[in-house]
Amino acid sequence: MRLAVAEDTVVRNRALQTEWYGEPLGERVRPLLDRLALSQSGLAGVLGLSAPMLSQLMSGQRAKISNPAVLHRLMAVEELVAGPAFDAMTAAEIKERLEEIRGESAATTTGLRVTTPERVPSGRASGEHPRAGNHSRDSGEHPRATGERAVGDQAAGARGPAESARLVQTVLREVASAAEIEAAAALIAERYPDLAEVLRVYGTGRASEAEAHFIRTILGQV
Repeated sequence: MRLAVAEDTVVRNRALQTEWYGEPLGERVRPLLDRLALSQSGLAGVLGLSAPMLSQLMSGQRAKISNPAVLHRLMAVEELVAGPAFDAMTAAEIKERLEEIRGESAATTTGLRVTTPERVPSGRASGEHPRAGNHSRDSGEHPRATGERAVGDQAAGARGPAESARLVQTVLREVASAAEIEAAAALIAERYPDLAEVLRVYGTGRASEAEAHFIRTILGQV
């Protein structure tokens, strides 16, 4: 009888993980282990979890990643593995990037982690953004709105599009499940299609989709 209860708990937890994270965590994590040639213990260290905790999340014994920073790091690892340059990276380069991810933390209202200057997208200095400035008075845009957007663009550029997109994903997925986000998007889709797309891309989409949307929308690149 106790075994049946345990099995029911696992089924329930896996269903919750699918609702919250798009699929059961075991199915998200196992491909990362194969691609990175890491043990569960090794990946747990990168994510900032104990090995038993990661095992319990993957097996469905536990349902939720309680720390937003852990989810942030998981998405960063997924982005690394899915990136077009991953197959060309050496083992040392992969190890170095994983160490960087290990040190990352999710954004808070009191402080955002910014990337180091050498990771700022090429072609502009740190904090500089091609859309900041060059606004004439004839543009019809309020000076304060222009300044606020310029500051936001500079901060986004300093962090890099991939990390900025992950931060938005982390916030949305911390406050609502995938099903709730999809329901909210459906409610507003007809009247506010662009906003519905934002909810779907960042709330239920993959990290690569969110990054592409961020680059297209914020940085004005196709």
